[in-house]
Amino acid sequence: MSEEITFYTNPMSRGRIARWMLEETGVPYRTEYLDFGTTMKAPDYLAINPMGKVPAIRHGKTVVTECAAICAYLAEAFPDADLAPAADERAPYYRWMFFAAGPLEMAVTNRALGFEPPRERLRMMGCGRFEDAMDTLEQAVSGTPYVAGDRFTAADVYVGSQVGWGLRFGSIEKRQAFVDYWERISKRDAYLRATEIDNAAIPAQQNSP
Repeated sequence: MSEEITFYTNPMSRGRIARWMLEETGVPYRTEYLDFGTTMKAPDYLAINPMGKVPAIRHGKTVVTECAAICAYLAEAFPDADLAPAADERAPYYRWMFFAAGPLEMAVTNRALGFEPPRERLRMMGCGRFEDAMDTLEQAVSGTPYVAGDRFTAADVYVGSQVGWGLRFGSIEKRQAFVDYWERISKRDAYLRATEIDNAAIPAQQNSP
C-alpha cells in the first residue's frame, strides 16, 4: 500500500496512541495538528471525523477513526511490521483490545468523573465495577509477556497506552502487574520516538490561538 497516510492529531490527546502505532509500522506519514474547539470542529475536519475528535488517519481514500481501530487497521495494512495477530493469537488480541476500548475506558472514565453506579444497577453497566475492570486488566497483562501471547502486537500499543496513561495520572491502580507490563513495553524504540515527537510539538499547540 503506497498511498500517503495523513495523521490528524493533537499532541495532548489520544492521538499519542496512534502516533506510537504509526512509528511501530515504520511507514512514512504526514501529520496535521488540530486545535481543540477550533480546527477540530471545522467543516473540513468534520468531513473526516464527524465527532470532531482526534486521532484520525486518511490512507489514500480510506479514513479510520478511533484509536483501537487505527491500531488494528495499520497492523493489517502493513503486515511487514509483524504487528497483526497470528491465527493462534487472534482471540486474545481482539479480546483485550476491545476490552480496553470498551469496559476498561468506561470504568476509568466513570471513576474519574466521580460516578459510581448503584449496586442494584450494575447489570446495566457493561464495565461492571471499577474493581472488576482492574482485576480483568490484571489478567490481560499477567498470563503472558504480551496481551496476545509471547510477542508484541498492535494490541499492546492500545492496551499498553491505557496502562501507561493510567499509571502516570493515577486513573488506574498502581498494581505491580501493571508496572511490570508497562516497563516491558515502554522501552520500545517506536514508543520513545513517538513520545519525543509529541512532546516537542506541545509548546506550539499550547501557544496556538
